[in-house]
Amino acid sequence: MDARSPKAPGGDALRDAAENLFQELQEHFQALTATLNLRMEEMGNRIEDLQKNVNDLMVQAGIENSIKEQM
Repeated sequence: MDARSPKAPGGDALRDAAENLFQELQEHFQALTATLNLRMEEMGNRIEDLQKNVNDLMVQAGIENSIKEQM
């Protein structure tokens, strides 16, 4: 079929449906990306808290110096 031929019946409706679907997918992808970024930030904060708690426990246990010497 030649690209310059008249449009097929329903072609505009199909194109509009495809554009709407693409827009909806893009919005969902952006929402998922935002959620993922937030969860990653929360995870980073939890890891930092965990590291601090482990360091505090090591100080309480009196093994602070041996760990620093190994590094």
